[in-house]
Amino acid sequence: MPIKVIDQLPAVEALSAENVFVMTESRALSQDIRPLKIAILNLMPNKVATEIQLLRLLANSPLQVDVELIRLDNHVSKHTPQNHLDCFYRYFSDVQQKNYDGLIITGAPLGLVNYEDVSYWPQLAEILTWADRHVTSTLFLCWAAHAALYHYYGLQREIRGEKLSGVYWQKVCQPLSPLVRGFDDEFLVPHSRYAQVPKQKYQQHPDLHVLAEADVTGAYLLQNSSGSRVFVTGHPEYDLTTLNDEYQRDLAAGLEPKIPENYYKHNDPAKGPHKLWQSHAFLLFSNWLNYYVYQATPFDIQQIGQQL
Repeated sequence: MPIKVIDQLPAVEALSAENVFVMTESRALSQDIRPLKIAILNLMPNKVATEIQLLRLLANSPLQVDVELIRLDNHVSKHTPQNHLDCFYRYFSDVQQKNYDGLIITGAPLGLVNYEDVSYWPQLAEILTWADRHVTSTLFLCWAAHAALYHYYGLQREIRGEKLSGVYWQKVCQPLSPLVRGFDDEFLVPHSRYAQVPKQKYQQHPDLHVLAEADVTGAYLLQNSSGSRVFVTGHPEYDLTTLNDEYQRDLAAGLEPKIPENYYKHNDPAKGPHKLWQSHAFLLFSNWLNYYVYQATPFDIQQIGQQL
């Protein structure tokens, strides 16, 4: 079954061109089925590109997924047209009484900013607390993963000497977890961040379980014991050109960035990138939807707060 979105969302046309099955809202209304309700809190500057990336992954499932795009109440997005936000996004204050089977919170380009100095930190912290009572399972990506680990467990990140940028091998270390079911022993994932939480800090919390990691990246995939919180410190959703776009942006800004590792053919930007992480990304999102959302959520969505 496909994802269900508002008919006019630009991602519909882009994903249809990739042969990704997206069901528009008008068509879905004719089906007598209880779809999974998934909210996406999109904190990335280019929201349209991130929508396409995430909807592509959510569509690779036999489950019907009803997606709702959420935005913060008092934050002005500078890189997404206002009419797009007004047409396709709902303010958190308008949906905070609702329940969702799943929630995805994206990364944000805030790797060098203290959490409490982020202008929207108070509302984000409110949303993280809200999710524990209104969402069956929340998936946190990159910056949001570290921010959530700080909010829930007090784990403070450490800033690296230089930005981690590239595509890195990750090793599965909890192969019996449903979240990594079907994974190869090692797999590739893009990373783009300045921060890292040392492994010993995770080990201080018995509720946290590291499922995949690497020496160079640290812990990549974590979850709590119940699976209601899933932390992904990389960017499995990235398109082929996303790391290149970031690299070229930083070059133009005079930041002298390192070439993203293991990304370009023969590590030569002139030869272009190659995509070696998509199959893992599809499987990760499919496992999350199946084992931590669909298998765990009640049929009556109003009961979510009662069972957590």
